Amino acid sequence: MYEVAWLRGLDRQPIDDRFHTMNLVNRTLEIDAETDARLREMAKERGQDVAAVLAEAVALLDSVVDLAGPDISEDRSRYEEFRRTRAAVPLDDVKAWVASWGSSDELPRPQPRKIR
Repeated sequence: MYEVAWLRGLDRQPIDDRFHTMNLVNRTLEIDAETDARLREMAKERGQDVAAVLAEAVALLDSVVDLAGPDISEDRSRYEEFRRTRAAVPLDDVKAWVASWGSSDELPRPQPRKIR
């Protein structure tokens, strides 16, 4: 088990230049030895404690992952359009087009066609 001071909010008391704590909460986490070693190594490299490294990781994760879930309305709309028209660009056409980028024989952008 690994005990860390977990950040609950940001306010006045600096942990480092980027993070300020409003209140610290003790949280016990079970992590594997490899993750523990990596956390300690990262903290040492940055001159921080493990809690600051974890807080930074959570902030980064929060900035790139929508925990509320993806908005799939556009996906549904495009799928319904495909079902109606049966028009799509086959994956192999896309792969060939991308592979040709930057070559002297660059392919034109593939166009949708009827797929059975």
